[in-house]
Order: sequence, then C-alpha cells, then structure tokens
Amino acid sequence: MDAIILTLNGGSSSLKFAAYRLTESGENAVLIGAAEAIGTPDGKFWVRAEGKQLIDRRESFAGPADAIPVMFAALQEQGITRLSGAGHRIVHGGPWFSAPHLIDTAVISRLRKAAVFAPIHVPREIALIEAIAQHYPDLAQVACFDTAFHSQIPEVARRFPLPRKFWEQGVKRYGFHGLSYEYVVERMGQDLGRRAIIAHLGNGSSMVALKEGKPVDTSMGLTPTGGFMMGTRTGDLDPGVTLYLLRSGHSVEQVAEVLDYRSGLLGVSGLSSEMRTLLDSSEQNADAAQAVEMFCYQVRKFIGAYAAALGGLDTVVFTGGIGEHAAAVRAGIVDGLEFLGMDLDSEANSRNAQVISTKTSRCTVRVIRTDEDLMIARHTRRILEL
Repeated sequence: MDAIILTLNGGSSSLKFAAYRLTESGENAVLIGAAEAIGTPDGKFWVRAEGKQLIDRRESFAGPADAIPVMFAALQEQGITRLSGAGHRIVHGGPWFSAPHLIDTAVISRLRKAAVFAPIHVPREIALIEAIAQHYPDLAQVACFDTAFHSQIPEVARRFPLPRKFWEQGVKRYGFHGLSYEYVVERMGQDLGRRAIIAHLGNGSSMVALKEGKPVDTSMGLTPTGGFMMGTRTGDLDPGVTLYLLRSGHSVEQVAEVLDYRSGLLGVSGLSSEMRTLLDSSEQNADAAQAVEMFCYQVRKFIGAYAAALGGLDTVVFTGGIGEHAAAVRAGIVDGLEFLGMDLDSEANSRNAQVISTKTSRCTVRVIRTDEDLMIARHTRRILEL
C-alpha cells in the first residue's frame, strides 16, 4: 500500500483532517474532512474525496478529541486502513521549538509548559495527540509549529520593551500562522519579490513582513490575541485597558473572555464575528459598517508600518478566508495605499483573481489560497523520512 500521512488541524471549535498519499513527485490529498461547531448542539461531520461528498451529517462532539474515533471510522470506510504517520498543527511551541519535531514524551512535557502561552489552543492539541495515540499506539506523530516560521525574526523585533528577565522567561514575540506563510513563500518563489507583506486574514488574522523571503516582523506577539482586530479578538491594546478591567472588578478569566471571545468584529458590531455577515448588513447597520471600516483601517496601518520596516514594498499577498474571498475588504485595505505604489484592478479584485493590481502598479497585489495542511504533510514526510 502507498504511504499515507494523516494531517490534523484542530481549532477551538473545529477539527480539520486530511489524508495525503505520498508519491515521488509530491503529496496528493486523497481525502479531506472536518468536524465543525464542536461543543454545540449544531455539530457537523463531513468527508470529501476527489470532489465528491462522501459524508455530510449532523453530529455533536464535546471537544475536538471526541471526533477522533469517528474520523478513523470514516477513513476505514474509504479503505484507508494503514497510515505511515500523522502530523499536527501546533499553535505555540514556546521557546523550545523552532522546527517540526517527532512527538515523544519529552515533547509532550514541553507542550504542557507551552500551554501557558496559548491556553485556548495547546491543551486541545495535546488532547488530539493523545487521542490518536490511544486509537493507533504505534503511529508516529509529528508536531508542526505555527510559531516556527517566525523564529528567524531579528531580536530587535522580537523583544518587548520589558525588563530583560522576562525575555529569559520566554516572554517575546512568537508570531503565528507560520504554516500558512511558509506555504505562500514556497509557492511564490522568486515572484514574491525582495520586500513583501503577507496578510493572513480570517477569524484569526495576522501579517508578516519579509525581506528576501525571510520574516523580519509579524503582527501577533506572545499570543494569538495580539496584532490588529480579528473576529472575536482585540488585537493590540493599550496595556492600561487590561489594567482598567482588572481594577474595575473583572477577574483574570473574565478579562480573557472579553479579549479573546467578545471583542474584535463581534464586539464592535454587536452582531457577528463573520465578515460576510457584516458586509451583507453594513448598508443597514452602522455598527456593522464601522466594524468593517475599523478592520480595514487597522490592516492598512500595519501595511504602512511594515513597508517602513522593509524600506519599501514590492508585493502584498492576501490569504486566509477573508483575504481570499472578501473583495470589498481588500479594496478597503488598499484604498489610501497609493503612495506605496498600489493600484488596484477593480474587475480583477471582484473576481478574486490571483493578481488584483494593474499592470502599471509598482507594488504587485496578489490573492493566494493558502494550504496549511499540505505544509503539515510535507514536514511530517521529511521528519519521518518517508
């Protein structure tokens, strides 16, 4: 049987998985699936292969790990009975991991320590690893860290202006969405240009500045809460806001709930964290329109800052759910960046073309569909030498 790698990408309310067949020429997805709306009564489980919907049903799961037995049953139904390895997207590697790593007890131990930096994500990811091991004890598993890509960022950009002892404790800028950025850089090659910005825009959003394909700065910091506003997260705040909330009687847990789950597009609009919903409602709902405007403004401001850090700009790439599909948001972001040489082609932008800038634009603006799962499969193959 051909070697097949399973990839797992677990979120707070979803689990995406895929099976990749390994060939001499690369890695081919033979099956993809997901458990969605985890933790709610409206859960859903689906599987597709070769463009065909094989499974699509309502099924509720208490947590992502609870979907593992159902996932393995679906794989067996499609004839995938043996696996050569499994690769996991791990949001935070802490100060210990700057590259993918074969999972063993020592890695698990360090992941438990890294959970303090990403308490929403890492414990669930550990639970997925353990659920796979319980079901398939002899299967080799590989951790692929979203923070690893950013480990090359210069110290001057990674340090926070805090007493130096906190740096030694691991308090620094880690950055996230690294697997997505790595895919875009690898796919574009020389077309990326010498000075580039990639904006991964989705429910969680961030940006990276690259010189010669290497990261020099990124918007998210110690945790995935930092940067510009997102679906439910605040992005960067005056630290005094957090102190105000604590001093006014909110507990640490209540503040964390506000910062991570009640803010961003949801908090400003009072309606939804989904950009599509806000765009559809913006003409009738002033708060929804303001949330979209704030999002575009903050992303635009980060692009300007990173253009300064790069000493100019050759390429901007939009990726992620919003970046790939929301033409109105891309237009709102680019509007006002003409001074950086951006000239948007409205017709190309409206159809989500791969290049949405005009032929005369000094800065090329692109739309690239990201593929984090493929990067997980490639890293897992390399680590396991398959």
